[in-house]
Formats: sequence, C-alpha cells, structure tokens
Amino acid sequence: QEQLVESGGGLRQAGGSLRVSCAASGRTFSNYAMGWFRQAPGKEREFVGSIGRFGSSTYYEDSVKGRFTISRDNDKNIVYLQMNSLKPEDTAVYYCAASTHYPALHSYYYDYWGQGTQVTVSS
Repeated sequence: QEQLVESGGGLRQAGGSLRVSCAASGRTFSNYAMGWFRQAPGKEREFVGSIGRFGSSTYYEDSVKGRFTISRDNDKNIVYLQMNSLKPEDTAVYYCAASTHYPALHSYYYDYWGQGTQVTVSS
C-alpha cells in the first residue's frame, strides 16, 4: 500500500516556476505509474500528466505540454512536477496519485492519492 504526501506548493507570479513533490512511503513505488491531477475552485479534478513506472515515458494534458515536466526518482520514492511559465489558470490544488495503468488519463485508474498541495498563480 502506498501513502502519498505532496509538498512544495505556494504562491507565484505569472511567468514564474514552481516544483511540487510527492513522496511515497510504500515499498512498491516502482510498481506504479504516477499521475498528477489538479482541481480549481468550482471545477472538476482534471488530469495534468503522468509518468511510467521507470520514468522513461511521460504524457501531458495539452494545456501544460511544454511548460510542465514530470520526473521521478525510484531510489527516493519521489515524483516531481516542475511547472514553468505559470499562468493564473494553473491555480489549483495539485494531487499526485498512483496507478497500475499508464498513461491513465482518468482518475478511476488510480488506487492511491495524496492530500493535495495548493498552487496559486497571481497575474
């Protein structure tokens, strides 16, 4: 069983950068593809991107492609979401999640979820 804890959220100005992390406590981290989702106030949770079990494959939602990068370190049981060229519409709570499927664009593919970290981008 995986427990996921996000960290690194905060406030940035538009055009800035931020990296959020997700630490897993289980012993089977490399068995899972990892995804990032976000939920803005009043909106449904949406897929941001995902990374395969060994980090060689990534998939991104169109609105973040070229700006966001997902990476993982299986030795440290951590997955990262590097966000560049931030826009006010990126403001949301960001969640990491673990799945045995990839690229797993929908939340129902995911077995474990973190509690989320707030990212706010000011204009």
